[in-house]
Amino acid sequence: MLPWWPSHRAAGLVSWALIWLIGGSSALATTKGLNQIVTPDIQPAGVLSVSAQVQDARIANSQEVQLELGVTKWLEFSYFHGFSPREEIFGTEIGLLQRGPHLLSAGAINWSSRGGGAAPVLEYGYYGEADHFVVGAIHSSCRTEGILGYAHQLTPRLQLSADYQSGPGNASTLGFTYNLTPDLQVNPAVYFTNTRTIRALGYVVLTWNLPVWKSFEKR
Repeated sequence: MLPWWPSHRAAGLVSWALIWLIGGSSALATTKGLNQIVTPDIQPAGVLSVSAQVQDARIANSQEVQLELGVTKWLEFSYFHGFSPREEIFGTEIGLLQRGPHLLSAGAINWSSRGGGAAPVLEYGYYGEADHFVVGAIHSSCRTEGILGYAHQLTPRLQLSADYQSGPGNASTLGFTYNLTPDLQVNPAVYFTNTRTIRALGYVVLTWNLPVWKSFEKR
């Protein structure tokens, strides 16, 4: 068995998510996001993303449920609940610029109930019709680390992605996001660690986008 393969508890979590998620009303979601780094696009206002995530424990908490809510066109909040070990993680992001393909955002992420403050992050993104580019920096563990990301929309359902975060404990990644339905998507990826002896670590997340209220903001 691969070292990152889900335990029976994690498999039960993913099975529960599948049973609960399939059949919900459509949030008209598209493929989005990268594998490792936060992205500068803001969750649509009134849309709640519910995710079940399983990953190698050397990446982060091995079993997580995530909630990400768009509060306004320029503000979102995120919450993670980790099961192994038990942990609560909070984050928020503000869209400073949303003009055509140009995005600029700032946020504070990875505030953990197990100790340590939130990590401030600043990012610029160029979101073309099929290609997304992200560059920025995050301040974590008393050091500033660079972040880079790229995604290509291969088909309306399939997005290929790669990203990188400098510093020990981080990685380069390759993965893809596939929309199973308009509002249900799966994102598997492989992490290649920033260590002298490179290790390949597995990660998979299943996400459902649920409209919880109608946004009345002008587009």
